[in-house]
Amino acid sequence: MFRDLKRIKQKLNIDECIDILVNHKRGVLSVNGDDGYPYCFPMNYYYNEIDNAIYFHSGKIGHKIDSIRKDNKASFCVTTDGIKEDEKLSWACTVKSVIIFGSIELIDNIDINNNELIDIIRKLCYKFTIDNDYIEKEIRESLKNTIVLKLDIKNICGKRVLEA
Repeated sequence: MFRDLKRIKQKLNIDECIDILVNHKRGVLSVNGDDGYPYCFPMNYYYNEIDNAIYFHSGKIGHKIDSIRKDNKASFCVTTDGIKEDEKLSWACTVKSVIIFGSIELIDNIDINNNELIDIIRKLCYKFTIDNDYIEKEIRESLKNTIVLKLDIKNICGKRVLEA
């Protein structure tokens, strides 16, 4: 169902892909938008190794949510910042990327007593701050206006690219 990587020498193994997902904060989520146009947007995320899913938070209305309700298939791409490996090519970086294909479940009936889901929301917040008071306040005040997107992963592929 999913295509194999053509440049097999550049392929990252699954452990490298997971490492990128765990250690980065943002990626680009792509869904099927209006009139057949792709709709892509940057998103903060949390990768949960236990259920092999990516979690996002969002407002409850808008283009993104409408698109997912129509078609829940999505792809998500995370890239590293890149590192310079060749001093002669001062502009060129080696970049690693991970592309995920899957389907999104909208979780909009979030209950403060749902410990598993609240824990995932906390872990997403911890990627940006360790201020527990701030995190708990945001959860209490924003939960009623928040929807969680769970991207169930069907395929992961990563590769290393030298920009030269």
